[in-house]
Amino acid sequence: MNDQELFWIGEFGDEYAERNNGLELVAAKIDMFNKSLKSAGEINTIIELGANRGLNADALKSLFPNSNYTGVEIGEKAFSLLKKNINVDQCHHRSIHDFTANQQYDLALISGVMIHLNPDALSSVYKLLDTLSQRYVLISEYYNPTPVEVTYRGHQGKLFKRDFAKEFMDQSGRKLIDYGFVYRNDPKYKHDDMTWFLFE
Repeated sequence: MNDQELFWIGEFGDEYAERNNGLELVAAKIDMFNKSLKSAGEINTIIELGANRGLNADALKSLFPNSNYTGVEIGEKAFSLLKKNINVDQCHHRSIHDFTANQQYDLALISGVMIHLNPDALSSVYKLLDTLSQRYVLISEYYNPTPVEVTYRGHQGKLFKRDFAKEFMDQSGRKLIDYGFVYRNDPKYKHDDMTWFLFE
């Protein structure tokens, strides 16, 4: 287990799961998914890597009420909340670095997770996303044209920005069909500065 995984299964990860909650956040996520998935066709099965407590599940089930949602989460506290979430159909208490599945999904999603992963492990995560998806992959992360490390709440080696989408596209060969940005100063929704990229 690497330093980043140990960080998220510890006290910091538990505190993150506790503070990131509420209807305002779910509303912002609904807005982002409305924008990022408008070019997508039918979505019946969804898997999210790094699902935390399942706020994205809440948002996605409001848009795709008949879909089947699976979440993968490493943190103990976050997973305990995830498995109680009524919008979660299946969940796995695993690191995404050693997760495997025996099926494919209409949508494989990762959001605000790769920025916290060890950069040396990204290639295997790109491969996992590609393998899990039978149609769409949605990546939503902080963006920078070149790799850069950023101090995260006083911690070093825990947040990295880069062009995740380009790296995924180059490795997987998938087609980029839409992309966009949500803004922290949006007057209506409680967004963070996130770029999103939809691949098919």
